[in-house]
Amino acid sequence: MSAPATFRPSRRRPRGVAAIGAGALSGVIAAGVLFGVAELLAAFFGPAASPLTSVGSTFIDFTPHWLKDFAISTFGTNDKTVLLASLVAAAGVLAAVAGILARAVFAAGAALVVVFAVVMGACVITRAAAAPADLVPLVIGTLCGLAALWLLIRRAPVSKAASVPATTGQASGDSPSRPGRRTFLVTSLAMAGAAVVLGAGAATLSTVRNTARTLRAALHLPAPATPAPPLPAGVQAPVPGVTPFITPNPDFYRIDTALIVPGIDPDRWRLRVHGMVEHELALSFRDLLAAPLTEAYVTLTCVSNVVGGNLAGNAKWLGYPVREVLARANPLPGADMVLSTSQDGFSASTPLPVLQDGRNALLAIGMNGEPLPLEHGFPVRLVVPGLYGFVSATKWLVDLEVTRFADKAGYWTSRGWSSHGPVKTASRVEVPRALARVPAGTVAMGGTAWAQHRGISRVEVQIDDGGWQEAMVAAEASLDTWRQWSYLWHGARPGTHTVRVRAYDADGTQQTGVQAPPAPDGSSGWHTITFTVE
Repeated sequence: MSAPATFRPSRRRPRGVAAIGAGALSGVIAAGVLFGVAELLAAFFGPAASPLTSVGSTFIDFTPHWLKDFAISTFGTNDKTVLLASLVAAAGVLAAVAGILARAVFAAGAALVVVFAVVMGACVITRAAAAPADLVPLVIGTLCGLAALWLLIRRAPVSKAASVPATTGQASGDSPSRPGRRTFLVTSLAMAGAAVVLGAGAATLSTVRNTARTLRAALHLPAPATPAPPLPAGVQAPVPGVTPFITPNPDFYRIDTALIVPGIDPDRWRLRVHGMVEHELALSFRDLLAAPLTEAYVTLTCVSNVVGGNLAGNAKWLGYPVREVLARANPLPGADMVLSTSQDGFSASTPLPVLQDGRNALLAIGMNGEPLPLEHGFPVRLVVPGLYGFVSATKWLVDLEVTRFADKAGYWTSRGWSSHGPVKTASRVEVPRALARVPAGTVAMGGTAWAQHRGISRVEVQIDDGGWQEAMVAAEASLDTWRQWSYLWHGARPGTHTVRVRAYDADGTQQTGVQAPPAPDGSSGWHTITFTVE
């Protein structure tokens, strides 16, 4: 009589859909544990210690300009949210692949996880102001993720074909020697719950430890030594729906390279002024608060703004004139550029004469009567009228280096964009909206035009390829702000119609009608929209 059969797990893992699914699920949950642990620990280290932030920031650094333009034109100011979601989705796919490999040969899946960790580590250590200690959260997170993957793979169920039952009457559920679906499900739920708790804890701890928001809320700005002149009556176009002349802070566009908004303690903030100067300087935030501050209305524009786009905003800024700082440093002969650098490593190349010619180029600390929002550069940013933001509007400013264009290049200039970035004359139709349906009779039209530091003298509109008609231009606040326009079209008949707009700067130079994309020095062309009269 033969000996009774014994349970002997097969060395070969099942290859069915269920096995692949179990492996993929194991990989995704293990990745959740990895990132949960790493992000929680990163809250105790520098900003670069966050793997997701560092990977996303590195991706932004190497993004070609055509992809950047596509992201901004498609998603606008939500581009960073889309990038984060895409990174999470990509990490999920890669984690699933690692889990499937580990289900077959654990060493193979683990090796793939280690490769991913090395890549993330390279992103962490190459970020601005990163320290070797910033790798600690990633290392510990990777070890925890590998341990979670090993445990899940060990508890993944083995199909009946992969084992021989001890007796013909043995139940198909869990057994002391063979893992079952119930064990795997319980372990998976526990691990997934742990990953969620770790991630929530990381977000909460990061918020609690971010003292910048608390300090900003308690900050009281001093009165300006040079207040902005009162706005003249009639700066707002008399057409409902036209953009407000002053852009509220929450609505002001934000385009920058910071995936996560830096939280800078103003008491620890320092601005270093160095390079080709006779006297190097180091300014504190208290120095700026005690300085004679200037208040000015200035319109800012992003070079990525397409014709008719909304990446422009107008605000009342409070700050210390950059020319005063440069006068104290005394630039040396031959210097022609100031390289401004952000706390997150972004840099912009601003022509030195622009910062010395008397315009309201400011080390801004206030925006529309309150301290700078964190998203717009708190505690200090640059505001320079007449230049696109990519060569002037550095947020979270920490360094000014007086140098030469021949020796240094800013972040986007080194990626193929122009080095000087003067703003082009632009105008847009805001009312009626594109594809709007309006009643017949009199149609009110309106919009905004800008040519910062040159000013707008007049605006013309053209309806249905007819003759150009002069629009009514609203009052001008200053040469550094946008100017609104309006026009009443009488006798509008039912049908589909078009309206286009063009502006003239203060010298009478007409806005070019030549169509050009944002790269490398700003878009151009006459904005045209189509609407329907009913």
